[in-house]
Amino acid sequence: MKYGYRFTLAVTAGIFLTFVASPQSGSGTHGARAAQKAPASQKLAADSHGLNPADFDRTCKPCEDFYHYVNGGWIAHNPTPAAYPSWGRMNLLAEHNRDVLHDILEKAAADKSAMPGTPEQKIGDFYASCMDSPKIDAAGIHPLDDELARIAKITDRKSLEDEAAHLQGLGVGVMFDFGSTIDFKNSSEQTGDAEQGGLGLPDRDYYTKTDDQSAQIRVAYEKHITKLLTLAGDSGDRAGAEAQAIIALETKLASASMTRVELRDPQAVYHRMGLDDLKTLTPDFDWPAYFHDIGFAGINVVNIGQPDFFKQLDARLNDVSMDDWKTYLRWHLIHAASPYLSAPFVDETFDFYNRVLTGTTEQLPRWRRCVGTTDRELGEALGQKYVERAFPPEAKARALDMVHNLIDALRADIQTLDWMSAPTKVQALAKLNSMMLKIGYPDKWRDYFAYEVDRGLYVQNIFRGNQFAFHRDLAKIGQPVDRGEWEMTPPTVNAYYNPQLNEIVFPAGILQPPAFDPKADDALNYGAMGAVIGHEMTHGFDDEGRQFDAQGNLHDWWTPEDSKNFDQRAACIEKQFDGFVVAGDLHENGKLVLGESIADLGGLTIAYSAFEKSREDKAPVPIDGFTPVQRFFIAYARVWGESARPEFERLLATTDPHPLSRFRAEGVLSNMPQFAKAFSCKEGDPMARPADQRCRIW
Repeated sequence: MKYGYRFTLAVTAGIFLTFVASPQSGSGTHGARAAQKAPASQKLAADSHGLNPADFDRTCKPCEDFYHYVNGGWIAHNPTPAAYPSWGRMNLLAEHNRDVLHDILEKAAADKSAMPGTPEQKIGDFYASCMDSPKIDAAGIHPLDDELARIAKITDRKSLEDEAAHLQGLGVGVMFDFGSTIDFKNSSEQTGDAEQGGLGLPDRDYYTKTDDQSAQIRVAYEKHITKLLTLAGDSGDRAGAEAQAIIALETKLASASMTRVELRDPQAVYHRMGLDDLKTLTPDFDWPAYFHDIGFAGINVVNIGQPDFFKQLDARLNDVSMDDWKTYLRWHLIHAASPYLSAPFVDETFDFYNRVLTGTTEQLPRWRRCVGTTDRELGEALGQKYVERAFPPEAKARALDMVHNLIDALRADIQTLDWMSAPTKVQALAKLNSMMLKIGYPDKWRDYFAYEVDRGLYVQNIFRGNQFAFHRDLAKIGQPVDRGEWEMTPPTVNAYYNPQLNEIVFPAGILQPPAFDPKADDALNYGAMGAVIGHEMTHGFDDEGRQFDAQGNLHDWWTPEDSKNFDQRAACIEKQFDGFVVAGDLHENGKLVLGESIADLGGLTIAYSAFEKSREDKAPVPIDGFTPVQRFFIAYARVWGESARPEFERLLATTDPHPLSRFRAEGVLSNMPQFAKAFSCKEGDPMARPADQRCRIW
């Protein structure tokens, strides 16, 4: 499970990668695997509803390497484009969706007659401002002049803290992250939430690891900071000294931060505190003044995700010089704005965050970046137009029918588990029966009226959008929880489970061919989309999700013996994934990817049960030379077909709670005797683990 964008809140557990080191100029933060404009040979075959023989690699044996048996031909004919760190089948679907969005936005930008304040006006003007490269390049760094002047005027701790609050409102990640969350132990209450943050590298491990590659990245990071500060007007010597001071301060924050594995424990990141508790924790940070600065002086209860981090942050307010703090704030402002400034800033940001960290060698075309950022800033305004074009009511009805079939299959599975006692089964079934379903798009669209968008400078639209989102998020504190809100936009090729709302959510973007194809046979749909649905459902019962009850509260509803049985089975999965070698001596981190791996295995197991139920009265007629059961497993492996650059795989293995795609296919299928039977694999074959080594929970 992935805990929220601020890394630690139990918000979403998407099936696909959602983390990216840094946006390519204006591409937003929707993930490095979101699609660019694909070469003609890599376009989605919209009229293809079956299997393509050319996608297979027949030199591989299914029982030895099923992933490459299914995907080897496709990977060979679909190399990773230069502007991508990885390229997979789901990129083609995302690209198809982006083509739809591109057409919508080009037409909206060309129409200057839209009524002010309407979704058409906002998406059209935002996209137009992003596409206006001459205006952006002419402005250089000057759009930041007023903000840089504010930082220069800092003289003491109060003005430092005031400015940090102001920058956070603009979307600049300094010191820590603050927002709203549903209280872990009272899912009807929205409360304030403070989390560790303030780093420029993707994760605390990039500062603390001592291996040669990590050291080389830190050297490259120092050069990157120096270059950006030089572009901002500093001399080379001054910028170099400032870069060292920035990294020294960020290293102190990183050393006080929890690891990604530690952040996966919801009990470890829940510390509800009142104002007196906050004063005791951080005597030198003025929380009431901070709440006033962000516009919500009435906040009096906050969850502190990582108390030790905030203790160290408080200490740094004393032992780090005011000049170094000002340099740090200045750097993070430039860092946050650089993808939206003139070409030199864009290029330098790309060189480090994409070329160095992910191995990408070419930037996305500007229109593609602008489509992505519009989706991020105005996702539901743009999403309304997308749904009108791409998601008819019958598609929603078909998807909902499949979801209900998967729920029935999980319900039957829970009732027959031999390791779970009757009292825990009652609670598990209550949770499943209470699970909220969201399909396609929200029932009520988000209102962007207060977000001022014009055709002026692009970065100003970004800052105003961040201010709008920040204020909108904080305004939830103390209010009833909005259970109709979505965390992903309708065109997104992804899905998620939210344990605090006990809901599964499937945007319209993923309910498209080849993931979900009404014209394809049930085997392909259940093996692909059925596995996605099962994955999200199973997140409600993975090592983290199982700690939340039917109402979304952090509550232990398991008997001690059942908890022990679960942990033993989860340890089996953790051990298996520890054994997967990414490259050299770098392995998957079984503890980091445990939730996603449990969801993958449980999801496909449940999808298989639902598929078997759907074909009870049907003859097993082969198609394309494969039986229905074989096609089911092929469809699953096909979802994960992709290639990735070595640099990007190292980044993912360090930061992402999802295993690499090839391991997601291999790890699940090698544990399923149904797969071994379908392809006549012998026990002990690489794709057929011996019975005493198989893992299964659900």
